Amino acid sequence: MLKNVAAVLLDGVHPFELGVVCEVFGIDRSDDGLPAYDFAVVSAEGPQLGTHVGGLSVATPYGLDRLEQADLIAVPAGDAYATRSYPPELLAALVRAVDRGARVLSVCSGVFVLGAAGLLDGRRCSVHWRHARDLALRHPRAVIEPDVLYVDEGPVITSAGTAAGIDACLHIVRKEQGPEVANRIARRMVVPPHRDGGQAQYVERPLPRSSCDTVGEVLVWMEEHLDREVTVEQLAARAHMAPRTFARRFQQETGTTPYRWILRQRVLRVQELLEATDETLDAIAGRTGFGTAAALRHQFARALGTTPHAYRRTFRGPEAA
Repeated sequence: MLKNVAAVLLDGVHPFELGVVCEVFGIDRSDDGLPAYDFAVVSAEGPQLGTHVGGLSVATPYGLDRLEQADLIAVPAGDAYATRSYPPELLAALVRAVDRGARVLSVCSGVFVLGAAGLLDGRRCSVHWRHARDLALRHPRAVIEPDVLYVDEGPVITSAGTAAGIDACLHIVRKEQGPEVANRIARRMVVPPHRDGGQAQYVERPLPRSSCDTVGEVLVWMEEHLDREVTVEQLAARAHMAPRTFARRFQQETGTTPYRWILRQRVLRVQELLEATDETLDAIAGRTGFGTAAALRHQFARALGTTPHAYRRTFRGPEAA
C-alpha cells in the first residue's frame, strides 16, 4: 500500500511543481476519512535550497537517508535540469528504491534526474513537449512519448507539465487506493478527477521553421493554404525538386512527412478556431481542409485524445461548447 511518500529536491527547484506533490500527498485529510501519508520533503543538496522564484528558498531537515523508507519518491522540476549534473548518492538512492519495489515519479523536467539514474533506459516516458528534444539527446535509450500527459511504466511514472503532474499523482492514488479516494482528493483540490495519461498535451508549435533551410518557403505556403488538398509532387514542384528528393529533405528538416506535417498544422488551426470563434464544426472543417465535421472529429481525437466539443468547453466554458 502507498503510505510513505518523499519529494526529493535539488537547488533551483520549481515551487509550483513541488506544490503539486505536496498538495496531493502532503496534506492530512484524515478528517474526511481519507488516508494520511507519511510525507517528507527531502534535500539532495543541503538543508537550504534555492528556487527559481526570486528570494524564495526551501528548508528541510531531511536528507537522502529518508528516501530508503519511501514507497513513492517524487522528483519535481527545476532549473537547468536538462544540462546539470546530479549527486551520485541521489541517483544511487533512486536505483535502490526501484530495486526494492518502490515507485519513482517525475514532474516535468524532473524526468532528467530519472534519466541520469538510468531509470529511463528502455522505458516509455513522458516529458513537457519543450524538453522532448533535449531528453532524447541526453538519454537516447529512453522511449519518449512527447505528446502525452503522463506514462506509467511499471515502477517509473513520468509526467509532462505542471497540471499533468497532478494527473499523474491522482493516477497513482487511484491505482493504489481506488477511484473513490482519488476522486475525493480531486474534489478537495477542485481539479478533474481523472485525465487519461494518453491524452495529448496542447502543443502550440511543435515544428520550428528556423531550422528548415530548403523547405521553409514551402512550409509557409502549406500553412497559408491548409484548406487545399496537395500532393508531394505539387509541393516538390513548388520547391523545384524531384519528389523523392523533396520528401527526403522534408523528413530531414522537419522530422516528419509532408502528410503528417500538414495534418498537424490543420489540427493546430482547428484548436485556434475552437478557442477564438463560435464557428460550427462544418465551417471549421471547410477552412482547415478536413472537408466534413466527421473527418475533423476523427483526426482531432486521434491527435489530441479528446473531442472538439470537449476542447472548446475546456478553453471557453460550457456555454461556448
